[in-house]
Amino acid sequence: MKRLFWLGVGMVAGVALSRKAKETAKQATPAGIAGNLGEAISELAGAIGSFGADVRAGMSEREEELTEVVEQRSGVSPVARHALGVRDERHRPARSSGTRANRAGS
Repeated sequence: MKRLFWLGVGMVAGVALSRKAKETAKQATPAGIAGNLGEAISELAGAIGSFGADVRAGMSEREEELTEVVEQRSGVSPVARHALGVRDERHRPARSSGTRANRAGS
């Protein structure tokens, strides 16, 4: 009975090892390497897309927080200012009073 048990264990181990060896050999072929590389690139693209979505969600959340702070401190809604067409003069480029040559010659 013991011999029959160990024979069965040996057969199962042999089948498992031969399947594992075939799988490893298949992965070492150019087709197997290309398949693994394709899966890795697909996973990377998914991760990058997910990261981008998280960044956009965080930016939107932070924008809402900053809008609330501006409204609390100034009493004016930045969204309302933008809708009314009111521009912030601090962000306009400074006008030059002439070129350097004109200023140097005067």
